[in-house]
Amino acid sequence: MSVAPAVGAEKVTVPGILARKSIPENSRRRITCLTAYDFPTARLLDDAGVDITLVGDSLGMVVLGYDNTLAVTTDEMLHHLRAVRRGTRRALLVADMPFGSYHVSLNESVRDAIRFIKEGGAEAVKIEGGERRMDLILRLVEAEIPVMAHIGLTPQSIHALGGFRVQGRTESAAAKLLRDARAVEHAGAFSVVLESVPRELAAEVTRELQIPTIGIGAGPDCDGQVLVFHDLVGLTQGASPKFARRYADLSSEISRAASEFCEDVRNGRFPSDAESYHLPSELRERRAATKHA
Repeated sequence: MSVAPAVGAEKVTVPGILARKSIPENSRRRITCLTAYDFPTARLLDDAGVDITLVGDSLGMVVLGYDNTLAVTTDEMLHHLRAVRRGTRRALLVADMPFGSYHVSLNESVRDAIRFIKEGGAEAVKIEGGERRMDLILRLVEAEIPVMAHIGLTPQSIHALGGFRVQGRTESAAAKLLRDARAVEHAGAFSVVLESVPRELAAEVTRELQIPTIGIGAGPDCDGQVLVFHDLVGLTQGASPKFARRYADLSSEISRAASEFCEDVRNGRFPSDAESYHLPSELRERRAATKHA
């Protein structure tokens, strides 16, 4: 299901992302990552030059209206992944494995991950968790499935964590996060997402690891940054996280456009004659003549 990159565009690959880490920091190009859940968004992000397009299980909250990410199913993820695949040419396409798809047995987890590659067209999968996911990451890498790890605040663990809270703020929590980071690197992950951790701790992890770190609420010292698309463009309902910078306000624009449409229809201003189709002039004249005969 792979799609060739656009002419003149260099395809982003897993080895290419890993290679960024070996470039001297002062000349290293930071990694950009945004989520996408449909074809038109994926196409726009690809044209904008985003390095990694992530089909995140955040779709459960921002697209499907769930209260959290836990309800998202593998079939729902695959449905959206296939749409994003059709709009992605240049970016590296990564897909979240949803809650329950890698929590039962290693064999079932590998089988589900294979579906994301074969049926969905993903080029890598993202898995939440650190030390406890080492065996799974090892198995997936052995099966030639690249893995992006995700540590710190892991939304699939909100019940165990007690909610969406910053992680690593105590000595023991910081030590655990460092262990998790080392573990996923050792297991073969090609990158790791650091979510909602203190900037100083994220910087320490970034300096220590030989794989890129991608931050979300982890400060500016990571090797790259990821944001949820709906936060980026102002489509998120309710309060946004502290780290989610809004680059556009599409909610207001969409509301304005929809209200204007409703007013134009109610007042007979839409559609105009120019926006309507007409019979060919000969037929129109003949029908008019017949009507007045």
